[in-house]
This record gives sequence, structure tokens and C-alpha cells, in this order.
Amino acid sequence: MAKLELYNGHYLWEYIPSFPAAIIFIVVFGVLTAAHVWKLARNRTWFCIPFVAGGVFEIVGYVGRALAHNSTGTLIPYVLQSTLLLLAPILFAASLYMTLSRVVRAVHGESCSMIAPRWLTSIFVFGDVFSFIVQASGAGLRVQAGSANSKINPKLGPWVIVGGLIFQIVVFAIFIVATFRFQSAFSRHESAKAMNDVPWRKILHMLYMTSTFVMVRNIFRTAEYAMGSDGYLLGHEWGVYVFDASLMTLTMACFFVWYPSQLNGGLKVNNDTEMNRTEVTRERK
Repeated sequence: MAKLELYNGHYLWEYIPSFPAAIIFIVVFGVLTAAHVWKLARNRTWFCIPFVAGGVFEIVGYVGRALAHNSTGTLIPYVLQSTLLLLAPILFAASLYMTLSRVVRAVHGESCSMIAPRWLTSIFVFGDVFSFIVQASGAGLRVQAGSANSKINPKLGPWVIVGGLIFQIVVFAIFIVATFRFQSAFSRHESAKAMNDVPWRKILHMLYMTSTFVMVRNIFRTAEYAMGSDGYLLGHEWGVYVFDASLMTLTMACFFVWYPSQLNGGLKVNNDTEMNRTEVTRERK
């Protein structure tokens, strides 16, 4: 029978992780990740590789929770789930940032973007990487603080994680504003009416939905770690599945349904058009 076990004299878990719930989401994320791998290979949308990696993180993270059901005193399952489930949405976000950049370039809407496309991906992905490093460091400190004879303040790791999450929320908020500003400006642009080969509106609406899911999840995680190990959220499992697992499932599902596969075609069509215009101009000269 599953029970809470000690690790180095203290409990890693405040509850016994649900085995059935973990298995359900292993299957859910496994199916969604396989579907994204198929889309990626079929459309050669290499900018979506981080999204697939995020799906793998989710799978392994919930494998860790499943293993922990009968091994609550074992460190590895705890580390797997706490680290990978924390970091997976950062990888999802990286593909969302690159999707917006490709939309702007595909429709030649550079003049309508508040951030130049050549910098848009770099700025947001840099913020993503920084947030990734901070949160990973916080997760490492949190684990080390639980080791025997550790002199690390047990509150340090969670607060480092909170700092990384707050930074990620700020970056994500700027991304949403940049997306809205682009849609608002480009909708009034004359070339928007001629862009029938790139479903840019549908893709932007997908970005709004997935960004909202990730944002709500980040707010939940921030509150969870800010409340501390004695807080309600870290002491009750339902929040993880309602505000993390379910929202990340919706994120992967929405991205799959409104997959930005047309962007590769849009970029190719528009690049060919530009090449033809250049050739015509040269012939006239």
C-alpha cells in the first residue's frame, strides 16, 4: 500500500501522488506529442521542435509522478516531475514566439510590428532561455536544500523559481501585447486584404489562446511556490492537474488544430513573389 516515506529525514511530498491521474496524462501527452512529431516531419516546421521537446518533458514529468506513487521517499522521480513539469511550458513558449515572427515575415508586415522581426524571436527566446536557467537553478537549489547536512536555506530554491516565473510572466505579457499591436496595425494595412494564402488571423487567434493557457499556468505556479511548502497549493494535488496538466493539454491541442504549417508555404510564396518582382525590375533597367 502506498504511503509517505522519508528522504534524509524529511518528506519530499505533502501527499501521495495519484497513479491513475499520472497515467492518464502520460497517455494524453504521449498522443499529443506523437501527433506533433507527425506534423513537424510532414510540414518541416523546424521552428516547432521546442514544442515537441516540451511534450517530451511533460511525458517524462508525469512518468516521474507515476513512479513516485509507490516511492515517495525516492529522489529521482521527485526531481523528474518537479523539474521537467516546471520547464516544459518554457519550450512551448519558444515555438509561440517563433510563430509570431514567421507570421510577420510571411505577410510582409514588418512595418506593423512593434519589434522588428529580426529581433522579435531573439528577444523573446533570450527571455525564455534566461527564465529556463533561473527556474532550473531554483529547482536544483530546492532539491539540494533537502539533502542531508545541507546549509542551503530551504526557502531559497522556491523564491528563485518564483523570480523566474515572474520574469516569464512579464515576457509573456509583452509578447501578447506585441501580437495584439501587430494584428491591430496590420488589419488596417492595405496588403492584409491580399494575404489570402496565409491564414494569419487564425494563427494569431491560436497564439492568443495558447498564450492565455500558459499565462494562467504560470500564475498558478507562481502562487504555488510563493505560498511555500506549507501552503495549500503545494499540499494538494488537484491544482497540478487543473491548472497545469489540463492547461498544457489544451495548449498542445490548440497548437495542433491550428498548426502553423502554412507559414512555410506562405514564406515560400512571398519569397518567390519578391524574387519575381526583383527580376522584372532588373529587366526594365
